[in-house]
Amino acid sequence: MSIYYPECSVDLIDLGNAKRFMKTPSRMSESTETLCCTGTCHGCASCEEPSHHYICDFGSYFCYDNPAALQTQVQRDMKVNTAQFMALYAWYSWPNVVLCFFGGFLIDRVFGIRLGTIIFSIFVCVGQVIFALGALLNTFWLMNMGRFIFGIGGESLAVAQNTYAVSWFKGKELNLVFGLQLSMARIGSTVNMNIMGWIYSKVRDLLGYTGPSTLGLTLMIGGVTCLFSLTCALILAYLDKRAEKLLCKEQGKTGEVIKLTDVKDFSLSLWLIFVICVCYYAAVFPFIGLGKVFFIEKFKFSSQEASAINSIVYIISAPMSPVFGLLVDKLGKNIIWVLCAVITTLASHIMLAFTFWNPWIAMCLLGVAYSLLACALWPMVAFVVPEHQLGTAYGFMQSIQNLGLAIIAIAAGMILDTRGYLFLEVFFSACVCLSLIAVVMLYFVNHLTGGDLNWSAKKREKLQKVAATEAEEQERLRHQNEDDLAKLRPKADDFSLRNKYLSKLGAQLPDNYSSYLSTMVHRSLLK
Repeated sequence: MSIYYPECSVDLIDLGNAKRFMKTPSRMSESTETLCCTGTCHGCASCEEPSHHYICDFGSYFCYDNPAALQTQVQRDMKVNTAQFMALYAWYSWPNVVLCFFGGFLIDRVFGIRLGTIIFSIFVCVGQVIFALGALLNTFWLMNMGRFIFGIGGESLAVAQNTYAVSWFKGKELNLVFGLQLSMARIGSTVNMNIMGWIYSKVRDLLGYTGPSTLGLTLMIGGVTCLFSLTCALILAYLDKRAEKLLCKEQGKTGEVIKLTDVKDFSLSLWLIFVICVCYYAAVFPFIGLGKVFFIEKFKFSSQEASAINSIVYIISAPMSPVFGLLVDKLGKNIIWVLCAVITTLASHIMLAFTFWNPWIAMCLLGVAYSLLACALWPMVAFVVPEHQLGTAYGFMQSIQNLGLAIIAIAAGMILDTRGYLFLEVFFSACVCLSLIAVVMLYFVNHLTGGDLNWSAKKREKLQKVAATEAEEQERLRHQNEDDLAKLRPKADDFSLRNKYLSKLGAQLPDNYSSYLSTMVHRSLLK
């Protein structure tokens, strides 16, 4: 499931002919003692919102990987091959090839943040119910339809949650807020991986048999988490509406400006970032989707052990994402961090493919690398495009990421059906190699063009201070010019105001009167 968590926001400052980005923290946390319009805290919505905000997306992430947690059961009960099984992930991604462009627009211009969050939560609930009904009725195409509807709400709900975060916490430690947000999402994925198999076994014991009915009831029980997220969305809407009155605040907006014509202006560096994103995540999410059976067949793990190791990537990501976000903010050098993450991921896939070493080593490395790449890659977009193109750039990045995940998911299933897990791991390693080549190219392109993607944090901060100083000087000169012009304008007094009023009424003034001066003078002297 792709996540859009840009690590920084940028203020564009014009310094002569050069445009530089001032990096400012974009993940901050509002103090829990938020002041109301009266200047004191009255236990209002601002103090109550954070806990509901963090868990609003929990159900979406929990149910996204339901197929991965139940791969064996889905293929056995629905009598489908691996390619058909992976289509469940592809159908989730297809609508988001388009919706990533318009999710922010719908929130800003059509629904508003409160109604938009509720609508997208409803899509998630309805999609999960249809997915479960497809299993109950032993109709696999209905399961695919449910995943499609689920996908319509899933990604857009993440955008809405980000909008709430910026609306409520912009100003201080928004980095921490987004990190906690990502951690809660990954907790949802981890709980799913480790509990859905257990729920299936309990339902099987209750019914006394396995089959589509057992699978459908299990998925329906998992869908309760979506109702939980919908409840949180309703509570958030109430609190945000209440805060709008108490705090005199406006509804949050994504701030995204989507213009497809901006694509033609994208630089080579940005296109290389897109390639890194698609090739890297194509070797992570589809692998996790197929990982449980892989560990059972190759390493002879039990079902419970396979679920545990398959979820370790998410378990590591939950606490490490905020840590790596702060690390990258403090040190800079984004390209180097991305390079380290890609190389580590390649090493983990090679270990899984060609050795029988304890797979916990490789999976832990993959979890660390995945967390590091997310914190270093997504912020780079903000350094290579102007601020007014950020919405288009991030929307396009998510769009092609979902397109790549949809295609790779189907391809991975077909490879596994025809060639086996060794060829599948070679395929994933090849995807990571393409990502590695793109990272190396990005390093040299950035170096040759004098880009700032690999600047240290100290250098970026120093240039930020210079940019801020020059901007302040320009603003001071502008105010000084306005003051000088104001001094040159004639001052209006009672006499001149009286003459202006009489002139507007049509009264005939003597030739030696000037309605624009405070004294009577001959007009000939003004020439």
